[in-house]
Amino acid sequence: MIIEAVPPALPLDRLVLRGAADAPALLLRSGPLSYEALRAGVAKLAGWLGTVVREPGARVACWLPKTELACLMPLAAARAGLVYVPINPLLKRAQVAHILADSGAMLLIANAARLATLEPGDRAGAEMIDERDAWAGVEDASPLGDPSRHDPAQLAQILYTSGSTGKPKGVMLNHANLWFGAVSVATYLKLAPHDRLLGVMPLSFDYGQNQLLGGWYAGASIAPLDYLTPRDVVKTVAREALTTLAAIPPLWVQLLEQDWGDAGATLRRLTNTGGALTVDLVRKLRARFPQADLYAMYGLTEAFRSTYLDPALIDAHPTSIGTAIPLAEVMVVADDGSETIAGEEGELVHAGPLVAQGYWQDTERTAERFRPAPAWSRHGGIAVWSGDRVLRDGDGLLHFAGRRDAMIKTSGNRVSPQEVEDAALATGLVVEAVALGLPDARLGQAIHLVARAAPGADRESLPRALTAALPNFMVPQAIHWREAMPLNPNGKVDRAALSQELSRDRAA
Repeated sequence: MIIEAVPPALPLDRLVLRGAADAPALLLRSGPLSYEALRAGVAKLAGWLGTVVREPGARVACWLPKTELACLMPLAAARAGLVYVPINPLLKRAQVAHILADSGAMLLIANAARLATLEPGDRAGAEMIDERDAWAGVEDASPLGDPSRHDPAQLAQILYTSGSTGKPKGVMLNHANLWFGAVSVATYLKLAPHDRLLGVMPLSFDYGQNQLLGGWYAGASIAPLDYLTPRDVVKTVAREALTTLAAIPPLWVQLLEQDWGDAGATLRRLTNTGGALTVDLVRKLRARFPQADLYAMYGLTEAFRSTYLDPALIDAHPTSIGTAIPLAEVMVVADDGSETIAGEEGELVHAGPLVAQGYWQDTERTAERFRPAPAWSRHGGIAVWSGDRVLRDGDGLLHFAGRRDAMIKTSGNRVSPQEVEDAALATGLVVEAVALGLPDARLGQAIHLVARAAPGADRESLPRALTAALPNFMVPQAIHWREAMPLNPNGKVDRAALSQELSRDRAA
């Protein structure tokens, strides 16, 4: 879907005006919260924030599950002229202390149990307020009721990456970045006021937060959920008659193992990012939810979202990540800086109004990732050079090949981990697979496969199946079976943890 001209960006807090006053904006366990109540809540919370933190542009952090306050914070902080720093509730003391110190947050809102885990030196000067005390202050606050007139170029948020390599880094997003992200996603997903979205991803994750922002742009309603088991997701879909379910591949695998019965009958839209869909996963999702459109998407925090595949093409092109989303220019750049031809692998480079403002207080890493767009770019300006390798097929559709820094170099061959993983999944013997390259004196890197077996599968037959399916240099040197894969705080398979685990095992 195309947006013919770039619409004007507005201050982020104006999203509260998009829905009908009596329509539900949030579907909370305590009951629905209308758009009228959302407007009042954002105004009161913004007014309270302004009394606690009086410095314009100050950073305010929130370390909470998906409570009502956590859902309102992005808009309330924006209205108060503050910079919001959401912290994943799954993070532990060391990561939170780093985020507080790095961001220079003046305020942290969390629950008592989380605050109790922090030591005095972890607070980095931030005032600590329990969520219950914050709500008490909000009740007595004067509302900051008028929609703001902030410059859309003003910094609005700092989103910290999961830190799988090194310490987390903060991606800077202004009001325009967040507003345009909501516009783009609501447009190509064809969201409408009657839609009811499930929010299972962390709100500190750009994909999770956009369930709120994109849904509110469309005037739709969102059911925030902190689930303990996949069964909780199934029950919530049924209880709230949800139309839209967003997840990442590890969660899809778990959800497909559930007995849905009639629970998914209301679903009209499934969206995936945070990892590539496999042919098998696409087929199973299409079979389980035949009435729902399946959107394969690709994104990175530094540009929020880059591509999506039209659901009409998913059956014929199940592994494609599609084409550029509205408002984005996506290029495939060859190693010599030229535009690639069909079938030629290159780096995905994203230009346009969704490109973030760089990394907070990190000019060196900003200069590495945020660089001028190629001379032949239509949009120009600063682009995000993703480091991800893709290729464009003859139909103009993009296909993910792997990360430049994740490619395995074995026996002089460059091997995409995803190709090995896809081959393992295609055998039907495994339901999850992660390919890693570990140092090897003979090969440079040896391919190791970590796998979770399919129910009743003959594990001993997997090496033979892979030998039959892959060139010799791509066949894993070792297979490690796991009953469950480790996940990082955003719910993705933690490749770094697996690599460290295998390396320790080999050294022991």
